[in-house]
Amino acid sequence: MTIAMEAAVPPCAHQPELFEEVAAVAADSSTALAPARELIAVARRSCAGCPMLVDCLYRAVVEVDVSGFVACTTEADRAAIRESLGIEVTQSTLAPFGSARLGGGPVSHEAVVAARQAHPNDTCQQLAERLGCSTSTVKRHLRRAREAADEAQLAEPVQRRIPSVEEVLDAFDALEAGQVA
Repeated sequence: MTIAMEAAVPPCAHQPELFEEVAAVAADSSTALAPARELIAVARRSCAGCPMLVDCLYRAVVEVDVSGFVACTTEADRAAIRESLGIEVTQSTLAPFGSARLGGGPVSHEAVVAARQAHPNDTCQQLAERLGCSTSTVKRHLRRAREAADEAQLAEPVQRRIPSVEEVLDAFDALEAGQVA
């Protein structure tokens, strides 16, 4: 006799369309207030019963700045929790390099640095061709990055504060939105 146990599937996986709609409603300030609140309340009730809520909330607040409705919170809720905890979540340095450059405007410093990190053996000319800019632009941004790295080494190392799960849950409970769930 074989017993198949169904793995716990989070509500966001069962009803992805609900959570996508909530994310859109929460991001759009022009949406009618009462229906938007009701939709968010439905999603919060569904999300609040999830066995992965605590882990999902902690990761969404402390580790990765995700978009949309996650762990009974909107993007604004998570920003408020981070502010109350005094923490910041930084984006990946490769993010600016992810989109294709169509030309016509200046290349960003972050894109040049990300291109160098992604292609460390490329020459400055090869990087310039990849980014659609001049070799001198690449050299200028790489020089600026080296100077910033040198200054950072001279400065005192800053320890990033990592809050405990309990601190995140306390900040979540303090939110008006967290009390609605």
